[in-house]
Amino acid sequence: MKETREDNPLGTEPVGQLLRKFTVPSIISMLVGSLYNIVDQFFIGQKIGELGNAATNISFPLNTLCIATALIFGVGGASAFNLAMGEGHSKKAVRFMGNAASMLFLSGVVITLVTLFFLRPLMLFFGSPDNVLDYAMEYTQVTAVGFPFLLLSTGGGHLLRADGRPNMTMICNMAGAVINTILDALFVFGLEWGMRGAALATVIGQVIAAALVVGGLSNCKTVKLGKTHLIPGYRYVGRIISLGFANWVNQMAMMVVQIIMNKSLKYYGSLSVYGESIPIACSGIITKVNMVFMSFVIGLSQGLQPIASYNYGAGYYNRVKEAYKKDIICGASLAVFFFLMFQIFPRQIISVFGSGSEEYYIFAENYFHIFLFFTFVNFMQPISSNFFTAIGKPKRGAFLALTRQILFLLPLILLFPLFMGIDGIMYAGPVADFLAAAVAAVMVLRELRRKEYHADAGITRSEGVE
Repeated sequence: MKETREDNPLGTEPVGQLLRKFTVPSIISMLVGSLYNIVDQFFIGQKIGELGNAATNISFPLNTLCIATALIFGVGGASAFNLAMGEGHSKKAVRFMGNAASMLFLSGVVITLVTLFFLRPLMLFFGSPDNVLDYAMEYTQVTAVGFPFLLLSTGGGHLLRADGRPNMTMICNMAGAVINTILDALFVFGLEWGMRGAALATVIGQVIAAALVVGGLSNCKTVKLGKTHLIPGYRYVGRIISLGFANWVNQMAMMVVQIIMNKSLKYYGSLSVYGESIPIACSGIITKVNMVFMSFVIGLSQGLQPIASYNYGAGYYNRVKEAYKKDIICGASLAVFFFLMFQIFPRQIISVFGSGSEEYYIFAENYFHIFLFFTFVNFMQPISSNFFTAIGKPKRGAFLALTRQILFLLPLILLFPLFMGIDGIMYAGPVADFLAAAVAAVMVLRELRRKEYHADAGITRSEGVE
């Protein structure tokens, strides 16, 4: 039996109220998730210093790979679930949720095995300098064990949010992050286990968060998830992947850029006064600091997803348009705030993660000022990319996800340093940010000019769904 509009608050409650309900827990969840990396960076920086900070940056592409995989099944599964529920197909929806959950864990196991088997070659491929290699291997060898739990806790959180329980997602993430922080202090400072201790604290936090997610999925609010729903089916997994593809592409693009960035910083750093390790260490810290800002932006986009998906599936296009506009206004306000923070307080921010030479601070300040100059427009592309995925147009979402990292940033990272040295890497960032935001704005304006967004379209879905 199909649901009517009255059956689901996503189609009835005021849009602003729904956005607060879904985006606030989503933002908190993302912020808490970013703490995993920032807390490790803080304790490692204070205890081990510059080389330890560089080591976590060398290992970071694997974390990005895990997040990419978590998003393709988590966001894809959540979007498929909400679209199906909006159309009134609850039996199909529960299959999407179960298939997504099982694929999350299985994918994590595969990534763990590949990482452990090719550990040293991977660290070298990611651009590790010789004096950083042992630290990077020690850290990654432990964190790799937690990859299945990282995927399940991250991707499963999206499924819980799609079930209408954003607060449960927030609780799962907060529990893992709090445990990680406490154990980091104990293992790194108390027991002096160094890199291995920080890594172990991270894994334990991920295991606890994953266990809570499993408990939440076992007691869904809108559907009843059973064992048979966990058996992957080609048709369901294919639909999930198509809807999560934009998010996967965005994260994989980030991973490719991180690897090329590390290699470029190592090479051009060796030709500068900074040396090989300082640029890699600073870049890693600043990337993770910028993740705090991006946590707000991604949290906004994730909070938008169930609202846009359900109402688009139900044919309530005015509500979809209203939700997107309100989300964008919030993103713009946050972007301006973080732009001012990065431009005014770069030395104070970098000092939180341990001390270094004067060259270390100079490079960090320049990186903040130049690479993150267009922070005030960096909300546009992530929110818009996820918006297209949420309304069932994954090809457009995937294209937008590619713009900043692959179409713009990657070529510029390779081109600019040929003429400007290591400074060229920094100037590539703002150019790519501006171009990606401009493309996103054009694509969204074209979408919102479609006639269905300007009048209630009843309960009939648009014929233009991809």
